[in-house]
Amino acid sequence: MPDGPSTAKKRLTRITDFLMLDKTTMSIPFDPNSTKFPSRKELPDIPGAPKGAAWVWGEDDYIGHLNLVTPTQVKAAAAAHSRTGEMVPSNLNLPEVPAFGREPFQHSIKTLVDRVAYDDLYSMNTQSGTQWDGFRHFAHIPTNTFYNNTHGEDITGPKANNKCSIHHWPEHGIAGRGIPLDYRGFANKSGITYDSYEAHRITYEQLYQCGKDQGIDIHPESEGGDVKIGDLLFIRSGFIEAYNNKPSDERARLATRPHQVGPDDGQRWAGVAQEEEALG
Repeated sequence: MPDGPSTAKKRLTRITDFLMLDKTTMSIPFDPNSTKFPSRKELPDIPGAPKGAAWVWGEDDYIGHLNLVTPTQVKAAAAAHSRTGEMVPSNLNLPEVPAFGREPFQHSIKTLVDRVAYDDLYSMNTQSGTQWDGFRHFAHIPTNTFYNNTHGEDITGPKANNKCSIHHWPEHGIAGRGIPLDYRGFANKSGITYDSYEAHRITYEQLYQCGKDQGIDIHPESEGGDVKIGDLLFIRSGFIEAYNNKPSDERARLATRPHQVGPDDGQRWAGVAQEEEALG
């Protein structure tokens, strides 16, 4: 019986990889040490997953594309780009008044032995400051499903567990080559005006043009661009500039605007547009 199209394509890929010294992932779970990966549009449907879900790292995976941050990628990035040793923290000071009705940070000092020893006590909502949303922060609404088939009962209640908890991320570690895109600077140069405290959708095409203006092609290296596997993208949207230029009472007023899910939400911000082009 002749080979089907899928088998023939896999064989052709293996031959091409051999000639080009590449390693293409062709089946789930993906091998993070591969040099080429399918695009999102090429992913197969995964049983139990919402359509288009990229659950490609195995049933017990909790870190998603952080799997691409491998020792090989980190070592290569450090060897090629570390020059001065300067450190640039990506965290910011906590806001005076958090948005979305979140609890403000509280700090107190506990005296262990007067004039000798003290402890710091913190109480905070981690969403009130700079942070990454974990995989179980917000579900796929039509199915109430989080990453890799995680559900609400995995998070709270008698069956709660650590599935997809964000602590898996620091256990793996996050390091790599950062690619900064100064969208705010590009917008100013291009005559794009917007208020970071109002809805402004930064499209993939705008990010592409921003990168092009900086001499960076944000397409993957496999498509002729400059983005390597394991790279970390940083986008300057201009929010911090807007925040620092407003008086304290104005910042508080904007942070406490009424919040509701939907188009009438009072909490509106500039951010990356939700569109297929950005997903690849």
